Amino acid sequence: MASVVRKPVIETVRLTKFYRTGFRMKRVRALVDLNLQVERGEIFGFLGPNGAGKTTAIKIIIGLAKPTQGFATVLGKPPRDHRVKKSIGFLPESPYFYEYLTAAEFLELTAQLSGVPRGELKPRVREMLKMVRMEHAANIQMKGFSRGMLQRIGIAQALIHDPEVVVLDEPMGGLDPIGRKEFRDIILSLRDQGKTVFFSTHILADVEMICDRVGIIVGGKMVKAGRLSEILTSEVEAIEVTVRGVQGKFRKALERIAQKAFDSGEFLMLTVKDDDDVERIMAITREAGAKVTAIVPRTKTLEDFFMSQVKSIVEEQENA
Repeated sequence: MASVVRKPVIETVRLTKFYRTGFRMKRVRALVDLNLQVERGEIFGFLGPNGAGKTTAIKIIIGLAKPTQGFATVLGKPPRDHRVKKSIGFLPESPYFYEYLTAAEFLELTAQLSGVPRGELKPRVREMLKMVRMEHAANIQMKGFSRGMLQRIGIAQALIHDPEVVVLDEPMGGLDPIGRKEFRDIILSLRDQGKTVFFSTHILADVEMICDRVGIIVGGKMVKAGRLSEILTSEVEAIEVTVRGVQGKFRKALERIAQKAFDSGEFLMLTVKDDDDVERIMAITREAGAKVTAIVPRTKTLEDFFMSQVKSIVEEQENA
């Protein structure tokens, strides 16, 4: 019996996009040979600095723009296929809503436009308002909403028709730490329901907490994609040592050993490269009658990797 080949939920193949801009209609490169695959039921984080091409790629994936070269598919079909559009929930980076509608009126309208049966409209609206913790604002006009409140209504409208694929462009923008935590919980719950979530962001801490896989795009090119465990090694890059109660010549001796030193008064935090440096610090600390309060190995973070990739591409472009 032949095995069934599962197609990616979202796929781009050599996706390239050029724009013409300015009085001279200068050709600007937004995407170059972008290849990515997002599998069913996973949370995929799409990372990149401002201007990297994230929003352009998303517009092509949801059918709002056409590529110059290459192609994209969603659920195995072209993004502009009406069957695909019914299966996608989308939140743009800067959503704009008709401000004289109340939150409930707006969600009821989007539910109708998305094909939710009439008998399910009001229960579905109530469910979405509860999910994003906006029940209290159901009958308030949106003209008075903060950026964070609008973002919550934005995710509610993206999910109102129970889509199979959810595409979010910078969904954490405008949210406070509590809102970001609640938003992460919503995204995780979508995965638990078997949905596929594709979201762009520059908030790397959120990515490390919830993403199954990530793709890093810089200058319109995909520079790395995969699981975080594949991208980040567990090799110790530095060791952070915290010392309490060391003063005078002993403090200066410790600072000379360290790659970095941060003085917070009673505590001195030192970053060193290996175990030999830690032993030297402990010897000086004992001689000074002080105390080592913490020794923390530091492995490469997603932020470290991300910044190194961005710096490498920028230097490459400057030298070209």
